[in-house]
Amino acid sequence: MNVEDSIWDKLTRVVIGLCLLAGLVAVGVWYLPLIRQNEAMRKAVLKLDAEVEKESETRRQLSAQVELLNNDTNAIIRVARESLGVAKPGETVVHFEEAKTNVYAPR
Repeated sequence: MNVEDSIWDKLTRVVIGLCLLAGLVAVGVWYLPLIRQNEAMRKAVLKLDAEVEKESETRRQLSAQVELLNNDTNAIIRVARESLGVAKPGETVVHFEEAKTNVYAPR
């Protein structure tokens, strides 16, 4: 005897499928804020990594300057002359000022 599915069996399968679909959508909606938060945190980490790299480069430059000043007396003399405007007897110190430019004034 060939028994066909009744309308209730078909409706039961449809309802079960819709319940599973609704469950998947609910899980997706539940985790969506966490996914967005994770994305924002990853962007922040990338920004901080770039900042760390920049600061590391600055540290390397400053370490090189400190090493140079610790080992080279001519470097110390040059820095003192540039920053303090000190000159040896008989030398002339020349300071260059930035040129003033004409500012365009609207009529």
